[in-house]
Formats: sequence, structure tokens, C-alpha cells
Amino acid sequence: MLKLNGYEIILASGSPRRKAFLEKLHIPFKVKVYPSDESYPSSLKGIEITEYIVAKKSEPFKEKILAKQIIIAADTLVCCDNQYLGKPKDVEHAKQMLMFLSGKSHQVITSVGFLTNKKFDIISEITNVEFRKLTYDEIGYYIKIQPPMDKAGAYGIQDWIGEIGVKKINGSYTNVIGLPLSQVIERIQFLTKK
Repeated sequence: MLKLNGYEIILASGSPRRKAFLEKLHIPFKVKVYPSDESYPSSLKGIEITEYIVAKKSEPFKEKILAKQIIIAADTLVCCDNQYLGKPKDVEHAKQMLMFLSGKSHQVITSVGFLTNKKFDIISEITNVEFRKLTYDEIGYYIKIQPPMDKAGAYGIQDWIGEIGVKKINGSYTNVIGLPLSQVIERIQFLTKK
């Protein structure tokens, strides 16, 4: 069990998967999300993008944070052939993303920001994922049974498409889902130690 030593964790994310991770680890937390613009300057690349967006998501909390609070914000992005894939805009866009990822390796980049009343820092993790060649029917079936509209790259590795389509993974599995848990736990332990 993680000892928080009187600290309150606030998850600045509406992601049901990030919430489920913290619940599974029995970490008491509250969810508070402010609307944020996830656009970024076109000059940014890879980790720079996710770290920029995490900083934007954390910004509204800076004036309101109390002592012994830790705000956790996160952003995940998929990178394949120098193209960055966030969440799909619609079903057709999701199909296009999955066809693009089919038969290729890609990177899943997640950055997690930790804001306290004293400082703000970010950790980032990259996981390499390789898909086998997916058929158009498999992609259509997946989108029908588990709509991936809230997932970067239009897929969840824990979903049906991940189970049948992921050929190889190198790095953190939980990072691909949206939160590199071992790093997050280490950072919380560091911030809450007496």
C-alpha cells in the first residue's frame, strides 16, 4: 500500500483507464478536470508535444493548489513514420489511423506532470509497439465492438484489437494504456516521503 503521508492526489484527467489504474492500486484520489486546448506548435516533436500539452493541462491548477496536494496530469500520443496520432475525430478517421498503423512499428509516448505547491515536473515514457498486418474487416469489427474514439492512435492495447493485432511490445505496457505506472508510483513516493 502506498503511504501518502497526508497528501491528497488529484487526477487531472477524464480518462477512465487512468482512473481505473489508480483505483486498482488503492490510491485514494479525486478527479478534477478543466477544459484544455490540446493544440501545440508545429515545431514541437515527440516528447516535446506531450510535455507541452501536460503543462497546459496543469496550468489551471497553479493558482488553486494547496499545500499537501499533488495534481497529476497526463497526455499520450502515438508516433508512426514521423506522424503524430492523437484521438480520432470520427469513425472514418479511426479506421484510417488503424490502417496506417497496420503492419508497422510505432511509438507510444506518455508524459505525466506532477504539480505541487512548490514545483512542477514531468516524467515521460516511450514504448515501442508493433502491429501485425490488420485486415479492413478486423478494424471495422473492432471499431464496432469497442469504439476507440477516446484513445490515442485509435486503439487500446488492452482491447480486442490489441490482443489479436499486437505482434511485439518493447517497454511499459501500462504506458500504452495511458499511464506508466511504475514511474508514477516512484514519483508519488518521492513527493510524499516525510
